[in-house]
Amino acid sequence: IAVLVLSGCATPVGVRRLDSKEANRKLTESVLAGESLSTPTLQVLNRSGLASTYQEQPADAIASLHRGMPTVGRPDRLFALAELSFLHASRSKDRAHYLASAVYAYAFLFPPDAGGAPDAFDPRLRTAVDLYNQGIAEGFTDAASGEVLLEAGTYKLPFGELVVRIDPAEFRWGPFRLVDFVAADQFAVRGLHNDYRWPGIGSALVAGLKHVKGEREPAFTRVPSSLKMAATALLLLDDLEAGLLNGRVEGALSLFTTQEGTSVSINGRTVPLEYRPSTALAYTLDGSEIYSLELKALFSGDLAILKKSPRFKDNVFLMGPYRPGRIPLVLVHGTASSPARWAQLLNEIINDRELYQRYQFWMFTYNTGNPVLYSAGILARGLRGVVGELDPEGKDPALRKMVIVGHSQGGMLTKLTAVDSGTRFWDSSFTVPLDQLDVSPEARELLQSSLFYEPLPFVRRVVFIATPHRGSYRAGDRIADLLRKVISLPFAIISPLQEVVDRSPEAMAKRGIENEVPRSTDNMNPNSGFVRLYSSIPIAPGIIAHSIIAVDNPEDPQEEWSDGVVAYSSAHIDGVASEFIVHSGHSTQETPQTIEEVRRILLENLREP
Repeated sequence: IAVLVLSGCATPVGVRRLDSKEANRKLTESVLAGESLSTPTLQVLNRSGLASTYQEQPADAIASLHRGMPTVGRPDRLFALAELSFLHASRSKDRAHYLASAVYAYAFLFPPDAGGAPDAFDPRLRTAVDLYNQGIAEGFTDAASGEVLLEAGTYKLPFGELVVRIDPAEFRWGPFRLVDFVAADQFAVRGLHNDYRWPGIGSALVAGLKHVKGEREPAFTRVPSSLKMAATALLLLDDLEAGLLNGRVEGALSLFTTQEGTSVSINGRTVPLEYRPSTALAYTLDGSEIYSLELKALFSGDLAILKKSPRFKDNVFLMGPYRPGRIPLVLVHGTASSPARWAQLLNEIINDRELYQRYQFWMFTYNTGNPVLYSAGILARGLRGVVGELDPEGKDPALRKMVIVGHSQGGMLTKLTAVDSGTRFWDSSFTVPLDQLDVSPEARELLQSSLFYEPLPFVRRVVFIATPHRGSYRAGDRIADLLRKVISLPFAIISPLQEVVDRSPEAMAKRGIENEVPRSTDNMNPNSGFVRLYSSIPIAPGIIAHSIIAVDNPEDPQEEWSDGVVAYSSAHIDGVASEFIVHSGHSTQETPQTIEEVRRILLENLREP
């Protein structure tokens, strides 16, 4: 009676209702998401009768499956081997099984007959790519240091050996050598809105740079060695079918960076390469001293922000090698800030494939306590120098569509690349022409670059973000007065003025000017004569200007709009091609809405003939 009752409750075969969460999990289940095998691999284990063997003796089950099963198709068997090897490697920490997982996954993805490649709708396709990518990274990772050691040699496989060839030239990146590799997937990005991944084949790495002594390439001149690069390691395997049979697999390992290519040809198929640019950017900034220099660069006019080198004498550096045909996007930060504060915007732009392929990224940094005119002179001189170095014959039209984006004080510097000041600034301080002054050539050059501005011929657009064109009310308060007392000026400013005092004192518009050299905070005082003069100079014809203005409380009357530092009435200027109001505080260069408006402007710049 009991047997009859129980048999009526459940049949040997049936179904169990799943909740939606469990049903969705089973759709994407694989060893990459935990320790559960995917359904296709479980099916192969069950068909081969190796399920229990794998639980107790996984290496034996893998070896048995490697030898083959007459009734299991090649793709099914190879995928199962890739996943089973990876799971066993993650449990045993045996690098040989990680490498075997990569070998099996490669064989599944790139069969001898291109027609046998997995279908785009096969869910195993992406899993196999990730097993290959992770297998390469884990297989070459040193357990003690955590570094990915890319070295030629013979490596152990469970069924034989893997012979890896590496051309030393693969490690060269211009005048640098790629060093200190780490697997990008082993790091969680913090501080950025988005962690972008370029899906494809290859192990995504982050690499350091080491300058090769004596090497120099013009395109890399302005690239600092402190950058970390998004790189990819790709192991291309030779005659893999024979290697799987005889136990000797051979291949060549290649290294790529995003500047070198985003795809590769394998067995006649073009496939994308895997990169993690966000991880490389975050790794560059992790623990960077640039953050600690922000306040120091405000107070010390002579602080060397970049490593002292003739390459960076103008404080302009590039985030990658110069690429002809790509438009420069120049980013100029604000007061008590640094290029690191552009990280959010940079992360979005470099991961926009359309923009990344068409723009190159330049940074300008400066001591933000120095006079605005002095810093703007360095910016203008620096951009002229870089363009002249990279394209001395003027053959690259993309350099003539330069876009400069400036935040806060950086916007004031940006404006001075796009105006014709005439003698306005000079006449406000001196009573005789520059060429009549009895000063040294060095002093004359500095006075010329700081007080006379012409629109740079290669600048096409300027973008002002939270820029105090008519000053900041914060620059006129008591805190600004205190700052003035602790902000020191560079010797490069004091020396020329002292020359004028000593040799041509009659040239001074007013006595004691050498003791009244303004700091940047003075230049941003809305009551200063400089602000009135600066704000009266229009953008030169032919240069397109855009304004992005932050307002912390848009519900207030417009006459009260402000971002907490700069009033709307100061940031607004007439004659711009667009004015975008964003609900934000002063550091709006980091907000998504501001970044999207910059993206729109950059796309518009591309569409222009």
